[in-house]
Amino acid sequence: MKSFLVATAMAGLFLGSGMARAQTIYPLNRAEILAGSRFDLKVEFPGGPAQGEVSVTINGRPADVVIGKPAAFLQKEEGQEHSAYWIKGTELAEPGIYVVEATQGAKKSVVTWQVFGTGPRKAKNVILFVGDGMTVANRTAARILSKGIVEGRYNGELAMDDMSNMALISTAGSDSIITDSANSAHAFTTGHKSCANALGVYCAKNKSSLDHPKVETLSELVKRKGGLAVGIVTNAEIEDATPAAMVAHTRRRRDYNDIVKMFHIVKPDVIMGGGSTHFLPKSVAGSKRTDDEDFIKKFEADGYQFVSTKTEMFASTAGSKVLGLFNTGHIDGALDLRLLKKGSVSRFPDQPDVAEMTKASLDILSKDPRGFVLMVESGRIDKYSHSLDWERSVFDTIMLDNAVKIAKDFAGDRNDTLIIVVPDHAHGMSLVGVYDDARPGQLLRDKLATYAEAGFPNYPAPDKDGYPTSIDVSRRLAIPYSAFPDHCTSGKPSLEGEFVPTARGPDGKTFIANEKYCTPGSTRVTGNLPFDAPSGVHSGDDIILTAMGPNAEKFRGHMENIKVFRVIVDALGLGR
Repeated sequence: MKSFLVATAMAGLFLGSGMARAQTIYPLNRAEILAGSRFDLKVEFPGGPAQGEVSVTINGRPADVVIGKPAAFLQKEEGQEHSAYWIKGTELAEPGIYVVEATQGAKKSVVTWQVFGTGPRKAKNVILFVGDGMTVANRTAARILSKGIVEGRYNGELAMDDMSNMALISTAGSDSIITDSANSAHAFTTGHKSCANALGVYCAKNKSSLDHPKVETLSELVKRKGGLAVGIVTNAEIEDATPAAMVAHTRRRRDYNDIVKMFHIVKPDVIMGGGSTHFLPKSVAGSKRTDDEDFIKKFEADGYQFVSTKTEMFASTAGSKVLGLFNTGHIDGALDLRLLKKGSVSRFPDQPDVAEMTKASLDILSKDPRGFVLMVESGRIDKYSHSLDWERSVFDTIMLDNAVKIAKDFAGDRNDTLIIVVPDHAHGMSLVGVYDDARPGQLLRDKLATYAEAGFPNYPAPDKDGYPTSIDVSRRLAIPYSAFPDHCTSGKPSLEGEFVPTARGPDGKTFIANEKYCTPGSTRVTGNLPFDAPSGVHSGDDIILTAMGPNAEKFRGHMENIKVFRVIVDALGLGR
């Protein structure tokens, strides 16, 4: 490690010296690369030089010689003012420090990579739970609502809290301190940093979103090197950023139709979520595809059982390959599924929740004697926080915790399964007290009780699954968001459906408060986000990871999000 730091420092001297940085090298400086994993080496030379005017070396030797594959050179790539040097599908088998130099006349760029190996396999299975946008406040509120609190002491712990190891995780991307769900999940599934909206690629100058330099995903890696089964579960659309990070290579996370193709190429053994419209040919009513490919039929032809309801899902667990698509869009969250019956529940009355999908997936994947990797996302924690709807966000946190409990029960005391629970990023939200309807005054701020006056909320006792049976109570948690557009709020839960804070303004480009909620007793809140922001935004706060099982001891202190990948592949012994 010392030599890696020295080499990195030397690379920094090159980059900051009089030899102005002119070339861009991918992977970027300080990349940590699993030995034997696949990636594309690309160098972009500005000005469109000819091949004879440039060179690329690794540890002082020609890059193609070190890698053992011929390089491709594209002068003025795609008609742009740069030339590109490519070696696609690169592998570096030997761990160590690799210094990559790109020279163009008197100009030189240098990056340093650390190629790391792993020890022997420690875990048969890995289950990665991603609470999308799950902040500390989510966990605290979920514990209050699902366990109760008396005289300052909780009546129980969350399953995700009662784990042996904990770490503080940073989430910044390669282009910004604020990440989105694409490149943050990409960090977990590739071990590389990238830019916002990117999945399985570095962000280069290529015009097509599908042509950027690729890095191998966790699903591809474990299938190629270990033959393990793979499961991907979410209550978002299956093509959405976090589940897509397990299989996709695109600069643009909204390439849903292409991402479906990538799912079919990788062929995870279990695929469960929403988003069926991107699997259907354009000739089918409601399809969002632009071609006539029917991916449900393609998966069925490959031996998958297709299911579209919870009942069908639980009946399918005798098989080994299942494609479950339970909604045309996102699957409804726990509050609407269980209590309010809003959202799309009337159209899709038999949707499974995240815990139920986790149970079914484990029943299927555990049949593979080689082991499995399962990624489970509670995706609407984040989406409800975007709409400033903390009650729905916290109910989905409880739902995730129920899924974690199922995984812990599955793992038992065998010590063969690494379980990780981690958000991909944070939302700015905090528990600051309670709204108490009995307090005098007409304004919402009159109802806010803080410190000793806050006391405790009066939610009813939770049901057997940890959900309070009512949220429309007189002493409610007060959980404001730190970044928000103009909106109106009553401090009460949105019982008629997900909160929609804004409407498009008269100019069609900016957003104003949704007047539906600007009723007597509500407060009109002046936003602090730019006027073109329709909803809340992510924050750059560090996040809390908890873990248990073989190799969980590697999680401690402060870590970058790419280290999650490193702990997983080390647990599976994939770098030997």
